[in-house]
Amino acid sequence: MQKPDKIYLENCNLLHALSLTNVEVGTERETFFVNPLSYAHSVEYAKQGDFVIDRKYTIEVGGASKDGKQIANADNAFIAADDIEYAWNTIMTGIQQ
Repeated sequence: MQKPDKIYLENCNLLHALSLTNVEVGTERETFFVNPLSYAHSVEYAKQGDFVIDRKYTIEVGGASKDGKQIANADNAFIAADDIEYAWNTIMTGIQQ
């Protein structure tokens, strides 16, 4: 057995209940994103980006300022962003830079 790369709680609200300090927003975003997907899809930790879904899609999770540098060379790569007012072209079509 080896140590896992990351462990995610089942519900991001548990982060706030168990933490003695403020919860990192990145950890909360990733927990929120991975929880519903893991019920019906294979979700794996990625070498490039944050997650690989069904061994096909690379996902980078972030906020409004997230750019595509982490997933620039990955196929079928997308950014799952929050804290944005509206979607723009790179999010809707993937990273096309």
